[in-house]
Amino acid sequence: MRIRGCQFGIIFSIVSEMEYMKNEKESKEKLPVPKEVLGVMRKLGQAGFEAYAVGGCVRDLMLERVPEDWDITTNATPEEIQKVFPESFYENRFFTVTVKTGSEDPSLKEIEITTFRKEGRYEDKRHPSEVRPAESLEEDLSRRDFTVNAMALTAGGELRDPFKGMEDLKGKLIRAVGNPGERFAEDALRMLRAIRFSAKLGFAIEDGTRKEIKENAEWLRAVSKERIRDEFVKMATGPNGKAAVEMLHELNILKYFLPELEEGIGIEQRGPHKYEVWEHNLRALDYACQENYPPRVRIAALLHDVAKPRVRERRNNIWTFYGHDVLGAKMTCQILDRLKFPKEDADVIAKLVRWHLFNYKLKRDDQFRRDLVAMGENPDARDIEDSEEELQETTDSAIRRLIRNVGPENIHDLIKVRICDRIATGVPKAVPYRLRHFQFRVEKILREHEAVSVSMLKVRGDDVMRILGIGPGPRVGHLLNALLEEALDEPSKNDKDYLAERAAELGKLSDEELMKLREQAESRVQILEEERVGEIKKKYHVK
Repeated sequence: MRIRGCQFGIIFSIVSEMEYMKNEKESKEKLPVPKEVLGVMRKLGQAGFEAYAVGGCVRDLMLERVPEDWDITTNATPEEIQKVFPESFYENRFFTVTVKTGSEDPSLKEIEITTFRKEGRYEDKRHPSEVRPAESLEEDLSRRDFTVNAMALTAGGELRDPFKGMEDLKGKLIRAVGNPGERFAEDALRMLRAIRFSAKLGFAIEDGTRKEIKENAEWLRAVSKERIRDEFVKMATGPNGKAAVEMLHELNILKYFLPELEEGIGIEQRGPHKYEVWEHNLRALDYACQENYPPRVRIAALLHDVAKPRVRERRNNIWTFYGHDVLGAKMTCQILDRLKFPKEDADVIAKLVRWHLFNYKLKRDDQFRRDLVAMGENPDARDIEDSEEELQETTDSAIRRLIRNVGPENIHDLIKVRICDRIATGVPKAVPYRLRHFQFRVEKILREHEAVSVSMLKVRGDDVMRILGIGPGPRVGHLLNALLEEALDEPSKNDKDYLAERAAELGKLSDEELMKLREQAESRVQILEEERVGEIKKKYHVK
């Protein structure tokens, strides 16, 4: 749903759904157009104006997809709309009206209406010199970017398609409306949009349109970095980011905003890697798209090895890439700053690149082999990240440092980046046993606060010493554990007043009696902790 500020349109509320429900059933049977959209169109029609759903929503309907947003175009002027909706107001030179529908569906809460319009010359390949009302729907559609986006639909379900968009939908083609060179000269960002739609829909770009993109790629210099960033993010977060980036390269576009990525073309890696750096990075993004990982993970996956070409050295007859994680983080910051990414996003993505090479060693001893057999896995299976002999394993302190470096809120995303990295090397298994075991250990550390301990009590050792008039010593610990045992049986007893009174009573017991109560409590805590940890192990399918 496109949402703009109040200063960019007429904002009003629809009076009542009852005004247009009379023929709603008939329209529903023809097209799956939401009642909120039909209501706006019918209200304009009842006032004597033309009204059409237009653009991407029509394209998506024809493809039997749920539209992300809805736009309506009409021959009514903003002033005439004000007469139809007396409570409306207008503050917009682009003839755009925003309708508040009151819908519970977030994508239908606001619907944009735009008066038929035509645009003047694009002198800077970004903005029209002027925007004027158009005489007809066809004139309005003629200014749009691609034929598949230049279709309109009436409330009665009749399609208006003067540029044969349906034909291109059936042929799976992205074709510019009219002369592609003129369309791209009007707004060079349309070259990126063509690639995005091609990747998103799985369509080819029509030959003439493709030729104009490749020949005029440098026009992208005139487009603001913010607009380029937004299109690029939409590509990376779409269903086929890999295909989009490949097209950006093939059509000479990528070098104008992300040339560092192309440095990986032809850069061979060491033996176990099946792919050169360029292909490796694209495959990492591809897996992130397949798994529907968050946007930050997708961008980090694409850039995680961006520095490899700059640090590559030949040592002992193999290629090495020492320090590519550190330099990669610096390059990522520079790239994202250049593309005007929000600082918070840029910082997190840079961290994911910086720490993507974290260790997750697990000692390959007899217990390791027994655990794998118990999980139905081959204890002799290895991949490129396994050393010949691992007699050490990553310590808890090392995991804590990693969590501190990347942030507890980002640690799971970091693991996702590493999984993408693994798959992009050509290994058959995304998450081997030892990485799952690492995930278990990470979550266990993150959830340490859930462990049962005397720290859960509403009294402390100082309270016990004050109540009993004693100094520090084992007796204080014995008594706290005895109180914990009672609180575990009845959580309501974890009350400061009750525990203080009970501490005074228990203080009359001998050390031997208190020690016995402590042992009972510790046994109970151990059982509860094993159950808690067991649930985390079960989650990650480890022993």
